[in-house]
Amino acid sequence: MTTFVHEFDTPMFKGKVNFPTGVYIDGKFSDGGSKTTIDVVDPRNGKIITSVSEATPADVDRAVIVAQKAFDTVWGLNAPGSYRGKLMHRLADLMEENKEELAALEALDVGKTFRWAMNADLSLGIDTIKYYAGWADKIQGKVIETTTDKMAYTRHEPIGVVGQIVAWNFPLMLMCWKLGPALACGNTIVFKPSEFTPLTALRLASLITDAGFPPGVINILTGRGPTVGEAISSHMNIEKLSFTGSTLVGRKIMENAAKSNLKDVSLELGGKSPNIIFDDADLDLAVAWSAHGIFWNQGQACSAGSRIFVQAKVYDEFLKRFTVKAESIKLGDPFSEDAQQGPQVSQQQFDRIMSYIDSGKSQGATVHTGGVRFGKEGYWIEPTIFTNTKPNMKIVQEEIFGPVGVLIKFEDEEDVLRQANDTMYGLAAAVFSNDVSRALGVAHKLRAGTVWVNHVNQVHAQIPFGGYKQSGIGRDLGEYAINHYTAVKAVHINVGNVRI
Repeated sequence: MTTFVHEFDTPMFKGKVNFPTGVYIDGKFSDGGSKTTIDVVDPRNGKIITSVSEATPADVDRAVIVAQKAFDTVWGLNAPGSYRGKLMHRLADLMEENKEELAALEALDVGKTFRWAMNADLSLGIDTIKYYAGWADKIQGKVIETTTDKMAYTRHEPIGVVGQIVAWNFPLMLMCWKLGPALACGNTIVFKPSEFTPLTALRLASLITDAGFPPGVINILTGRGPTVGEAISSHMNIEKLSFTGSTLVGRKIMENAAKSNLKDVSLELGGKSPNIIFDDADLDLAVAWSAHGIFWNQGQACSAGSRIFVQAKVYDEFLKRFTVKAESIKLGDPFSEDAQQGPQVSQQQFDRIMSYIDSGKSQGATVHTGGVRFGKEGYWIEPTIFTNTKPNMKIVQEEIFGPVGVLIKFEDEEDVLRQANDTMYGLAAAVFSNDVSRALGVAHKLRAGTVWVNHVNQVHAQIPFGGYKQSGIGRDLGEYAINHYTAVKAVHINVGNVRI
């Protein structure tokens, strides 16, 4: 079985990490069924960091069996909510104690800056586990009045074994989004991180053991999407599946769920989010937040404000200030103190983004700034702004998932609403205006699951996140996510001994 040993000696973090990188099943690490491995690559330079065990469909079967056993014996209806919450709080505390190490692994694996991994990913991940720990003993049904001779009530019971698959852009944060509500409700889990960014999930496995979770409650399989992801989404004994990733893969997961056992599915998928700047907006505020909205995490965010609509009266001034902001962003080693943008996650993602930039050029759009590789090794792309676009261009319609913003001029509310809603996606949107009535009126007419007013890309554990249209089904976070992890049972009692 493989082990990851690494010495960090950076301005932001110094320390040695050492943990197993096998598949984590029944509270133990082991080799995957085929004893093969997957290379993990450093996006800064394209070199191999380490290798992790490659799970197989047989490992999925093994994980489901132990997860079901744990559900039937030590978890599920056999573990009071107060007990589940206590273990979740322990896990959150251990994450807090090891926060710098986890952030360093995230920065190394994904390419995001250490500062953002600490302040955003880890902080929100820990908050999410704590939030759902508080829910664990508050999963309640209702007593429902019918007749004087009858009593009825509902129970919200755990579903059973759930499968969870997440994308590579926020590996640990998304893992916490999935684990939190599932554990709070009493489910057991078969979890698959992305094969591109598996390190923090495997490090968390050791903390899960240290927190005292019974073996089999959480199982972590580092495998590839076409094999392990396929096996999880098709498994006849997994009753619930939650997925975060691309719309293309989301369709495949729904198909697998339908063809197998009609498992319940919740999906958080792609986006092409509109970011709307009206002529009465605070332009400095709008510029700062718009840059965050598209360039944060190297643009690798499903909620990225990639379509930037600017009202005609302030378009030129906004473009001028936005250009200065984009060109001031410091690209550099994620562990340097002044780095604001790191490399893209992989060669595959780098090539995808560059192909979209080439498409924009070939279809007649103007690269106003950026659009080229940064440096000579690794997967770096300069912050990019396109102007002179048309609605049918690929860069306007399709999710790029990189640091590429498209500026679009609009005339009035009717014009911008028509353009903003002209997309197959509906994940998020933002509105910048000092007129509260205008901002809220537009927010209510946008077809998106989240709308930010005078800021963008701010997420909290208490507030639901998910999309309209082809951006997904269901919600992560908040009380709303609890509904996806329980089965509602109605119990009818004949208290009046009424006879037929």
